[in-house]
Amino acid sequence: MSGATAAIEELADALGRARAVLFVTGAGVSLASGIDTFRGTDPGAVWKNDIMEKATLGHFRRDPADAWAWYLARFERVAGAEPNPAHRALVDLEHALAARGASSLLVTQNIDGLHHRAGSRALVEIHGKARKVRCSAPRCPEGAFGTLDFDVSAFDAFRDAGSPEQLPRCPQCGEGLLRPHVLWFDEHYQSHPDYGFERVLAYLPTADLVLFVGTSFSVGITDWIVEDSRAARRACWSIDPSREAPVGVRPIPGRAEEVLPALAPV
Repeated sequence: MSGATAAIEELADALGRARAVLFVTGAGVSLASGIDTFRGTDPGAVWKNDIMEKATLGHFRRDPADAWAWYLARFERVAGAEPNPAHRALVDLEHALAARGASSLLVTQNIDGLHHRAGSRALVEIHGKARKVRCSAPRCPEGAFGTLDFDVSAFDAFRDAGSPEQLPRCPQCGEGLLRPHVLWFDEHYQSHPDYGFERVLAYLPTADLVLFVGTSFSVGITDWIVEDSRAARRACWSIDPSREAPVGVRPIPGRAEEVLPALAPV
């Protein structure tokens, strides 16, 4: 029996005994769906081709046309993607845990919506949703709390003209430019209630197991969960092709779409 196989069986046993499980997914869970990672080793990794500055509120305010051009190109690739076996296995795990009276919460760093489309319901899309937009005007009530379905056709005039004057404005206030409903690097998790940070804050103390999948542990939410779990002596596992994981997190090297189906149902 290989070391990886033994670890998978040990994790399956731990999931079978857990009463509350927190799943945390990153870009690696969607790689098999054709969506490039951010910091991964795949050729299309965003970190290799785009500067961090573009994914900021500051850049949107300085150059909304360039910000939207960057996002529209990426959103079009997301729109054609389909859930892969990793997404479906996490739905199976959610159902299996609920069937025996255990709870779970899936926190994803991904904005692609594939967990939602696969059927995950105990879900927090902590970095926002590519399928939504909202008003960028601070005084607009919709900008603070509301979101709108993302209609890419509304940007057709902008893509033809390339002018910020052609960018769609909020249908509620008529003034503010629509912005992607995503968490930018110069924003914080509590900047919009729909990001669901309060749900994570409330659930984490109840969890007795955390399973990270396809994440590079390079964002604030993973740092916080790892540190809290280390202090609480909470069992933490990571599934990722990389063997690297923070202290206190047990790594299982492998692709999400291959390892997760072996765990479901628990």
